[in-house]
Amino acid sequence: MMRSEAVRYLIMPGWQGSGDDHWQSHWQRSLPNSARVEQRDWLTPRREDWVAALEQQIAADPRPAILIAHSLGCITVAHWAAQAVPATLRRVRGALLVAPADVQRPNCPEALRNFAPIPRQSLPFPSQLVGSDNDSAASAARAIELARDWGSEVAILSGAGHINVKSGHQRWDQGFAYLFRLQSRIEQQQRLRA
Repeated sequence: MMRSEAVRYLIMPGWQGSGDDHWQSHWQRSLPNSARVEQRDWLTPRREDWVAALEQQIAADPRPAILIAHSLGCITVAHWAAQAVPATLRRVRGALLVAPADVQRPNCPEALRNFAPIPRQSLPFPSQLVGSDNDSAASAARAIELARDWGSEVAILSGAGHINVKSGHQRWDQGFAYLFRLQSRIEQQQRLRA
């Protein structure tokens, strides 16, 4: 069961990282056993480097992990899951995927295009995707399509923008509701398997 095993939270920022005011930084300070996946280069992201950094964090610690990803971090999680070995895949209990960046959109910044195409296969763990109906990085329709591909539960927020500091999401305590929803789904699955 979840309560008896110490779950760690791996926070996976997007392009340019998450500054001190970003909800991911607030969550990192609030959640026990949380750590950030650090990238060598936040400004010119290379897909294989980002995937490797995530793999390293997961492989470095045998405890089960829940991934909390934002923007390009969500796409990194999908790429990692598509090619990870079963041993590290098993350590991930679930993923909260917030405001995924559609790296295949026509106006996508050049720096992010090496993350295309986005893997379409179902994630091998429960996931909750949270998008917004006015996010310039991915339309609501696109967020719903990604959720369908990945087998994620989906919530589309109204007027939440890219769910970052610029759209007024410094603490984003409401977001914890999605994390708790994900965790109860994980616990349910574990009970079914037990």
